[in-house]
Order: sequence, then structure tokens, then C-alpha cells
Amino acid sequence: MTDEEAGSEWLLTTERCGAVRAEGDNEVQQNESAGAGVPTERIDTPAEGGALIARTVAAAAVRDDLAARAAQLDAEDPLRGKRAEFVLDEAVYLDGNSLGALPQAVPERVREVVAREWGELRIRSWSESGWWTAPERIGDRIAPLLGAAPGQVVVGDSTSINVFKALVAAVRMADETGPAVDGVPRDEILVDAATFPTDGYIAQSVARLTGRTLRPVEAGKIPAEVSDRTAVALVNHVDYRSGRLNDLPRITAALHEAGALAVWDLCHSAGALPVGLDAHGVDLAVGCTYKYLNGGPGAPAYLYVRAEHQARFDSPLPGWNSHADPFGMNPEYVPAAGIERARVGTPDILSLLALEAALEVWEGVAVEDVRAKSLALSDFFLECVRAYVPRGRVRSVTPEPHDERGSQVALECAGAGEVMGELIRHGVIGDFRHPDVLRFGFTPLYTSFADAERAARVLAEVVAYVPGDGTASAVAAGAAEQGPTTM
Repeated sequence: MTDEEAGSEWLLTTERCGAVRAEGDNEVQQNESAGAGVPTERIDTPAEGGALIARTVAAAAVRDDLAARAAQLDAEDPLRGKRAEFVLDEAVYLDGNSLGALPQAVPERVREVVAREWGELRIRSWSESGWWTAPERIGDRIAPLLGAAPGQVVVGDSTSINVFKALVAAVRMADETGPAVDGVPRDEILVDAATFPTDGYIAQSVARLTGRTLRPVEAGKIPAEVSDRTAVALVNHVDYRSGRLNDLPRITAALHEAGALAVWDLCHSAGALPVGLDAHGVDLAVGCTYKYLNGGPGAPAYLYVRAEHQARFDSPLPGWNSHADPFGMNPEYVPAAGIERARVGTPDILSLLALEAALEVWEGVAVEDVRAKSLALSDFFLECVRAYVPRGRVRSVTPEPHDERGSQVALECAGAGEVMGELIRHGVIGDFRHPDVLRFGFTPLYTSFADAERAARVLAEVVAYVPGDGTASAVAAGAAEQGPTTM
């Protein structure tokens, strides 16, 4: 089943509301912002009053239809029971792409760790409570969500530190392999031109430290830009700003064909969609655990090292925890076998075990079902935005095709900072990226279709009074019609 089919099977037919959402009703959308209340236009004649009543009735019919569809979709949702496993309130929380909601199991587990394992067992917990093996044990719990077999994922350190370890190790592997067949040196690192800034900063530092040239390239153009000079490319699976899903299989295959290695940043994809690290031959990957994996603020990140590379993984940050004999206190470093050699220092146990408890919500969940609901949620949200928000007021920069979309919707909007502030004040929690992007993250384990409908409706109410020129900035700049959809 394709992504398009998986998402579409969630959605009911829209025929019964098509009549009231036809092109002839665009005037309703322009004058009636999401049913925000009584229209404010002046009524001079009985005929105008009658037309206004008709438009109001039509807008209410659209609103009622979408609300009813949301209720039915929620009733048919096979993941609906997972929502109860999170600590939520009356707000619509659409910022799980920045910080996931708190799973119900975490507070009690943290209390147990603090009171008993630390408070009573103390040092004995390194062995008796399994503290020492936590990085690999929890890595094996994350591995299925990444499409990875056991023994290839270790949890610890931050995403930034793991990016550094992965990139330097990849360059060292390239050095070990040697130049291309014709003697061309592998003296270049490619980096996703739209990467999250920290990834770019670290890539710059790695290039300086290893004597490489860093070349930013648009992710989709890497297959055409990679050359015999390329040692490694660092690519984001999902663009953090726009929500665009980059083609991991195609880009990885192109890098390998040129003899280069692939390092993928999975921060905005793991836990939201299938990744397929093993199936697609990814060399190394990193990611955070506090977004769709709901591990908590500052939760430790993870590092994936493909099994066939582990014997060659030469970490730039060797530590006592990655030593073959960590308690031997030998002055000479000998790396541990397997994924353990990617560890550095003492694990941050409280955060690690909070993450382990958070991962319990994934019991019995297939990531394919998560992907299907994610696509259905974002499709439905975009439909509601089109129905409620005045035409031209916002513009989606998230690709429409399912195979190009992650699990968020990004909307360009004049006055976006103030708009998001008002959305939050009215109980719809998303976030804002400079200069004019509203981001809405859809976490299928706890986001409902009713949430999506309410968010779009409140957005329409807010943009009706927040100052703006009536058009998103990119539209005003003359964006091409064949580009992202203008709402």
C-alpha cells in the first residue's frame, strides 16, 4: 500500500459537503472566518441581508460537516486508545515536533528510580537495576521504529554530539577506504543546505578538523551533485522548517554508488513514519528522543551504526564507557566490540529511564499505522484550513504529495509571530519559525481529528483580527502558481 492509499483510506468522502464548498462559495470563506461570529459587513438593503444570512448558513453547514467528519474519523481510529496514555488537557497540542507530550507511565517510573534505585540501592543499581546496560537496551527498543535490527542503536549524549561522532567517524572510514579508483581524494563533505543550524555548525567544524571542504547542497539535488570527491553527506530526513520529507532511499543509493557514506538526521521523522535504515543501507544515523518519541525535555539522543561498519567505527570522543574493559582503567584506549564503542561517558540515568518508560506507549503499535494516521490528519487539517481561512491569508509550504511530507504542516502567514501567540492564548499550541512560518506538528498517538478541525477553525478566527496585508509574504512576492498550495 502506498502512502497516498494509506492516508486516503482514513478519509470519508467529501461529496456531501461539496455543494457548500464549491467555488461559488468562496465569498463565504472570505467574509465568514471559520464561523468566527456575526459578520461585520454593512447591510444596506433587505436583499443584502438575505444574502448574508445565506452565506452564514452555508458557512455553518461546512463547519458542522467538518466537525461531524472529525468525530467519525476519531471513532474509527485504531490508535484512539493511545491518547489516554498521555497527560493532556483541553488545549490542542500540535507542537509534538518540538516536545512530545508526557506519557502517563513516566512520573511513577521516575519516582521509583529516584526513591528506590537511587535512594535505597544506590551504587548497586548499576548492576541490580540495569543502569549499565540501559543505553543499548533502550536503543534496542527504539530500533524497530527506525527499521533497524537489534545491536545497532545506542542511546546517550545529545543529538549534536552524536552528529559530531557520526561525521568524524564517517570521514575516518573514507580515509581508511582510500581515494576513488582514479586517485581522486575524498576531500569533500556534503551537507543538506536547509539543515537545522546546529547540524551545519558541526559539519563546518568537522570539515575544519579533518581538512575537508564543506559544500551545502539542496537535499533533492545530492544524487546529481555527489562525486568521487565526496566522503560523506549529512542529510535531514524531514526539513524542520517546511516539513518536506527527503528521499532517503534514493539519496542513500546515490551516495553509495559514488563511494560515499550517508549520515541521516532523523529528529523529525523517527516515531512519525517508517525510516527503513537497514533496508535502505544507511551507514549512520542520529536523532533526538524528545519529539515524536516523547522522551521529555533534553532526553538523550541516539546513534545508529550499521552492523557492518561497527568494527571500523573510530569515535572522535573515546571514553571510559566505550572501552573494551571500562573498569580496567587502562591508559591505552581499546574500543569495545559492537555498538558499545559509540558510548562516551557515564550515562544520564534519570533521563534514560524516563525515556524507557515513555517508550512503553509504543507497545502494540505499528509505525505503518502511525504513518497512515499522520497523513490523514495533515490532509484533514489542510482541508479545514481551506474551508475556514480567508483565501490568500496563509500559504502551505509543506508539500502536498504524501511521499514528500513528514508529520507537520507549515503555513506562511503575514504576522505569523503574533498569530501564533494568539493561537496559543486561545488553546491551540503550535510554534513559529522566523520570519513568517506557523508550524503544526501532528503526533498520531495522541492528536485527534477533532484537534485538527479545531486548530483550523481557531486559526481562521485569529487571522480575522491579527494585522496582515491579506496575503502570505511568499504570495505577495509573486510565488509561482505551480508551487506550494495557496490557501
